[in-house]
Amino acid sequence: MFDLGNFANKDMNDCAIALRNMDANARSMEEVAERMVRYLYENLIDPQTNESACALVRFFRTYPYRQLNEELQESAREILGGRSIALGTKCLTLLATAGDEPHWNLRRESSGHRAIPLVDKDFIERAPMISQLIQQFGLEITAVLEPDPELLVDLYQTNFNVFYVPDALGSAHIPAQKDFVIPYGIKSVVGFGGMLPSGNLFAIILFSKVPISRSTADLFKWVSSYARIATATFDKRAVFANALGTTAASA
Repeated sequence: MFDLGNFANKDMNDCAIALRNMDANARSMEEVAERMVRYLYENLIDPQTNESACALVRFFRTYPYRQLNEELQESAREILGGRSIALGTKCLTLLATAGDEPHWNLRRESSGHRAIPLVDKDFIERAPMISQLIQQFGLEITAVLEPDPELLVDLYQTNFNVFYVPDALGSAHIPAQKDFVIPYGIKSVVGFGGMLPSGNLFAIILFSKVPISRSTADLFKWVSSYARIATATFDKRAVFANALGTTAASA
């Protein structure tokens, strides 16, 4: 277990290696993602309480609208007030979740975050956390919406920066202040991830109940490179564990 408030280089190495091996005997990316969020939730600890330092840990991956099942497509349409969505639209799709509340441990119980349609640049810029995550990763929004095939190898090999909000309370980049940040005592938020060979983005987001320093946040830049190796195992294979997620096996 690791003290998230005093995360050190050795912790970074041990955590990175653990995530790297999460694909062992897995059958889908969803299974890998579930292992990762559960591991992070259970092993990033606040030593003062001996409980998880994170109220919530989530794993997202962009996925084409056409390859989501009807239930997830409906979730995406609800966000747009029932508007139709172009089949090729990338959706920021929740693959796995772990947290303090029982319903935070099942992605199907998520409200409003199961499949977020990234319809265009204007939509993303109006979603403060998503736009900041992409920008702080060091990516252009267009690289997420329509990645250039000629740049995919370079993007996959790039170690991206982290998404970091040191003070979640009152931050314009973290929504649901009254319903989430305040009641659950969210102090800091860190997101890490990167681009997969398919041109889809994955991101793991930690909503921490303890303050996270910039030096600690930066260590997750290296954790993400190991997590990406395990995640990429299923990038063009089985993404969802079963038909409750997708109409196709690969993106």
